[in-house]
Amino acid sequence: MAKTYMGRCACGAISFGFDQDPDFIALCHCNDCKKASGGEAAVFFAVPVEDFNLFTGTPKAFHYVADSGNGLDRNFCPNCGARVFSDKLDGFPGLIFVTLGSLDRPEAIQPKVEMFVKRRLPWARPLDVPQFQGMPN
Repeated sequence: MAKTYMGRCACGAISFGFDQDPDFIALCHCNDCKKASGGEAAVFFAVPVEDFNLFTGTPKAFHYVADSGNGLDRNFCPNCGARVFSDKLDGFPGLIFVTLGSLDRPEAIQPKVEMFVKRRLPWARPLDVPQFQGMPN
């Protein structure tokens, strides 16, 4: 059965899908996200574990402990190196954080919050969404 949202890595070896419209969609400027994305910020969103389906491929997981002290596994394609999702999040049990860029239609998802704006680089412009100095409550 086709999923509402589909995604894959850059080479297509890993593909996944889910149906539920994400509620938590964040543009994050924390240093962890900067390092993980290789950019000024990262956009990710939460998908319930029970709604997330991995269709093809076997991602390689890298266990990481964030500045918060919470651990998570960043999953990427062992072929092309593209990061596609994070799971086993200590601070968010039952959720998978999917990277926006891994979606086939990233334009279908828009950030609802901007967080760790205290770390936003001076040239980056704020979005017209709620702004948080750190992690929203």
